[in-house]
Amino acid sequence: MIFWVALGSAVGGIGRYLLGGWMQRYSGGFPWNTLLINVSGSLLLGMFMRYTLGTPSRPEFRAFVAIGICGGYTTFSTFSYETMMLLRDGQWSRAAGYVLASTLLSLVAVFVGFAVGKVVL
Repeated sequence: MIFWVALGSAVGGIGRYLLGGWMQRYSGGFPWNTLLINVSGSLLLGMFMRYTLGTPSRPEFRAFVAIGICGGYTTFSTFSYETMMLLRDGQWSRAAGYVLASTLLSLVAVFVGFAVGKVVL
């Protein structure tokens, strides 16, 4: 099981690194890359969990995707650090907007992913 989590974490981490690096060039000082990764990771997790509810799946596969890929891909530790840095720099409204957008959009993405997973998968 640990092997599958580690492999999934590597896949998710590489995806996060590549997408985050590409997005950072266009961020304009706001952590859009982290927001996009958190929202898309939540969408993926919602879709996957909905799919596995009605489908017999091996525990290794669930661990590989849900814990490994999604855990290695999403970036809430980075989110917390970036929020703290915005607050430290006195950018209170940006920090508040970032926290609200990250939280609300990620929750919406899980719901949408769950619904899409029911229809598509």
